[in-house]
Amino acid sequence: MREEEQKRILEEWLNRYKALIFKVVRAYAVTAMDQDDLFQEVIIQVWNSIPVFRNESSPSTWLYRISLNTAIKWARKERRQYKPESLDDALQNIIHASDIPIDERLVWLYEEIRTLDEIDRSVTLLMLDGFSYKEIAGMLGISESNVGVKINRIKKHLISQSQKKQSPWNLTI
Repeated sequence: MREEEQKRILEEWLNRYKALIFKVVRAYAVTAMDQDDLFQEVIIQVWNSIPVFRNESSPSTWLYRISLNTAIKWARKERRQYKPESLDDALQNIIHASDIPIDERLVWLYEEIRTLDEIDRSVTLLMLDGFSYKEIAGMLGISESNVGVKINRIKKHLISQSQKKQSPWNLTI
């Protein structure tokens, strides 16, 4: 593949799926600086993967998989080098990094998503973006029934957390 074609594909994918990538980045990185670093890591991985993309899945599925795998690896590496910072400062950085108006419910939701383990975090993001159980299972390498169990447990966890911490929502089933 020629570099010009690779560049064209990258630009097209970024124009269409930048929000998808940023959603994953925001779920794994707290500060604006970390989000920038992780976003760059994801873009590098996307760039390197373009020549091997075979159209066996949609570009959004491919980008999700790359974004999630890169974010998981990045989070593991960062956890070993973690420097604590005030949660309020971290939340302000998240809000500042986004062009979306401040919505306290989203701040709460992303805070809760970050507390989940890597697989549950990935399942949650994919579910929120409307992927089917089958698609989620394929992307994460788990069974469809396992996806269903995880989603049910995650929902119960979020409901419990919303009631304990007096979230901006009081969730119920």
